[in-house]
Amino acid sequence: MRALASATALAASLALLSACSSEPANDTVTADNMLDNMLAEMPAEGGATTVTAQIRTADGTQVGTANAVEADGAIQVTVNGTGMPPGERGFHIHQVGACDGPDFQTAGGHWNPTNAQHGTDNPNGPHAGDMPNLTVAADGTASTSFTLPAGSFAGLMDGDGSAIVVHEGPDDMRTDPSGDSGARIACGIFAAG
Repeated sequence: MRALASATALAASLALLSACSSEPANDTVTADNMLDNMLAEMPAEGGATTVTAQIRTADGTQVGTANAVEADGAIQVTVNGTGMPPGERGFHIHQVGACDGPDFQTAGGHWNPTNAQHGTDNPNGPHAGDMPNLTVAADGTASTSFTLPAGSFAGLMDGDGSAIVVHEGPDDMRTDPSGDSGARIACGIFAAG
């Protein structure tokens, strides 16, 4: 709560200072969107940093959200889905924060800062972006939470961000480079702040 009060006070002060300036503004940042940006990048209670991705299909339909939270040197990913095809789905963190349809290839390969091979069952794995399969219920809902096996939050949120990608089939947890999980059916961007 103190962080919110501090951010509000800072935004109000900046708005007041910019209103008193005789120079024309060089950008379009307002006090309101400055506060929104500051709050979005602010660590959550307890010092954790959180980013959110809206997971969408190629036609733009939102089918879920993913949160990545950095705390105590680890990255916890939580996914909640609706309207997804039922069954086991491979899903992974990919190296580029881009989700251009129809096939989401702009997300690049799996996030792999340690240059490992794919899969938790691979003796030379896993990638930092490898996660267990996402189980989608008959009603299209899914919910899971997982701690990534490697990588840093700074690496996850580097200059080009990262993406979370849902695949059409299950991940076999060993086949390099993507677990033989099939086409990419949904994607969400963790954008760099």
